[in-house]
Amino acid sequence: MKNIAVIGVGYVGLVTAAAYADLGNRVVALDAVEEKIEKLKQNIMPIYEPGLAEVVARNVASGRLSFTTSYAEALKDARFVFICVGTPSGVDGEADLQYVRQAAEQVAETMEHPMIIVNKSTVPVGTGDWVADIIKNKQPRPIDFAVVSCPEFLREGSALLDVMNPDRTVLGSLDRDAADEVAQLHLPLRAPIIVTDLRTAEMIKYASNAFLATKISFINEIATICEALGADVKEVAAGMGADRRIGKMFLDAGIGYGGSCFPKDVSALKHMATVQGQHPQLLEAVTEINAYQRHQVILKLRDLLDGDLKGKTVGVLGLAFKPNTDDMRDAPAVTVIEALLKEGAKVKTYDPVAMENAQAMISGPAFCNNPYEVAEGCDALVIITEWNEFKQLDLARLKDIMKQPIIIDGRNIYDPAMMMDMGFQYRGFGRGYNGSQVNAQ
Repeated sequence: MKNIAVIGVGYVGLVTAAAYADLGNRVVALDAVEEKIEKLKQNIMPIYEPGLAEVVARNVASGRLSFTTSYAEALKDARFVFICVGTPSGVDGEADLQYVRQAAEQVAETMEHPMIIVNKSTVPVGTGDWVADIIKNKQPRPIDFAVVSCPEFLREGSALLDVMNPDRTVLGSLDRDAADEVAQLHLPLRAPIIVTDLRTAEMIKYASNAFLATKISFINEIATICEALGADVKEVAAGMGADRRIGKMFLDAGIGYGGSCFPKDVSALKHMATVQGQHPQLLEAVTEINAYQRHQVILKLRDLLDGDLKGKTVGVLGLAFKPNTDDMRDAPAVTVIEALLKEGAKVKTYDPVAMENAQAMISGPAFCNNPYEVAEGCDALVIITEWNEFKQLDLARLKDIMKQPIIIDGRNIYDPAMMMDMGFQYRGFGRGYNGSQVNAQ
């Protein structure tokens, strides 16, 4: 059993704390927000993540997991201190490191014995060195410590599965003994462990997320071309994905990516490159394509609603940026709803778990209790998030209660031929021949 402190109980921190406790370690999770800690002590989760509440409750009951707002309590017996605080985008797209700085300063001022500081937050290249300098300069008296980078590769909606079944563990440090200690902590996960230097480990995280975002934007660019030429992007993606060099993951065309990672990490990497005098042209294109996907929803609606959305009622199904989470950060739904309202449309919406978070950040739409309440009287329906319950809707019932049977499928969850046979005016993204004549060039 190892003693671990986890600073920050957001998506990464809370999942990390629960997972390490479940592996048999004693974990104290800390957060500066007292209300969040008090709710966790009552097993009220600050986020929605499948299975998380059960794992937290089990480990709290066993005595392996506890929560506090006190650095002295969290660090008292800790050998490992994981920094898992947020690094949101700054004004120019850079990563805002104010919470990392605060955590490092508090650790420096509180630590009473040697420990290993583990950066799990997604931080710019060079942050590990910066954190080491902060701690060294802020210590009231010299105490040995080491800094190790251990970037997370979790997907919201399957975070527990990902942390317990990683493809790899990446560790970066200038202190090989410290890296080896952190590696020992991860041996029960039985995954390959890559040990490198601090800056390379930090870059692996950014490069990984930027590549996945690029893959999504690439298939969305192909979808736009497919739409013009009459090809079906789903079949194109299947044919591409069968190639082992390409793989099928992240080849789902649609409205584009959102969330707390891809948008801010691509922006932060672009900023890092620009500051160093580089020209991140590919990353610029990735961002532009992703933004255009959201705008395409409005273009498709205008096309099907005689060019004018004023006074039209549009239903939006799905608010969270992806299924199995309530995270609304940079969710495509927000952009689409705000654009609809700006064009004078009336908006009705529903999401299985993200309604409370959405109501706190979007004003204007009517929030409904189920998909059918959204669809009733609508001139068009837009599917933003591919929740399973949307894949099993009673489509005949939808058609009967809608004012006009128009569906914009932002996640390509329905078959175009079936939808048109049922009498819908259906538009997916890159979904093949639509009756227009295409001339080969």
